[in-house]
Amino acid sequence: MANPWTGEVALTLNGERHTAKLTLGALAELEEWLGAGSLSQMVARFEGDGLKSADVLALVCAGLRGGGWSGQMEDLLEAEIEGGILEAAKIAARLLILAFRPVPA
Repeated sequence: MANPWTGEVALTLNGERHTAKLTLGALAELEEWLGAGSLSQMVARFEGDGLKSADVLALVCAGLRGGGWSGQMEDLLEAEIEGGILEAAKIAARLLILAFRPVPA
């Protein structure tokens, strides 16, 4: 079960439940995939109007890998995400929100 207090988001991929989380390593991998020069540039890309479906998939893939999934982007391109592209976009947004929310002291 995903724990949102630790940044985890649940999703079902090919009928199997997974946990996604944007760890520091997952964020670094995502920066590289997107060719972002910095973390702030990457976040700005997701906040702007130029968001692509490939960006959403890259974010979901990074989150899955941060959650322990051993697949690659190619695996995700061929996979079925329960709920389709709308659910993938919601998962991507939730991952970003949880990764960058202020943590109470």
